[in-house]
Amino acid sequence: MSSAVDEWFVQHILIHETALVAYLRRCWPNPDDVHDLRQEVYARVYESASRQLPDIPRAFLFATANHLVTDRIRRSRVVSIEAVGDPDALLVLVEECTPERWMGGRQLLARLTHAFDRLPDRCREVVWLRRVQELSQKEVAVHLGISEKTVEKHMAKGIRLLADYFHGSAAPPLAAPATALKSTRDGQQAD
Repeated sequence: MSSAVDEWFVQHILIHETALVAYLRRCWPNPDDVHDLRQEVYARVYESASRQLPDIPRAFLFATANHLVTDRIRRSRVVSIEAVGDPDALLVLVEECTPERWMGGRQLLARLTHAFDRLPDRCREVVWLRRVQELSQKEVAVHLGISEKTVEKHMAKGIRLLADYFHGSAAPPLAAPATALKSTRDGQQAD
């Protein structure tokens, strides 16, 4: 039977070598592995053909190649337990959050909250929607009923004031109380 399989293999499989190698080059990220992959595909096809000859050899060859590449990619993404080594070494990340670091994080959060609360109302609202709610500039403009250019200006001002507060040690200006209104030249009130 092996001579019949050998003859079948030469006539129906090896004639597709160029196409198989081209396929493997497209699918596999490391070109140095292509010839090893080709040999493994051939071994799988030959082993299977020795049990039963496939009806459509070309399709079987490329299906085998596809399965091999998929298996290799899947295996390359899995990290073995031996590669990790000592599992207790992973606990270092948990232990890095010392009480001092935790307190420092809390203080930083308190400073950020204080700085954020002191931003002008509209500016604070724009920064919140853009950075925390992750809305696009256009979505913020529609949500607030203002132009995108105005959103851009409020965003730039808010980020600048926060940066000044943290890096320039300047406190952001106090937001005007909601009841306080500016007077215009002709005595009318505007907000």
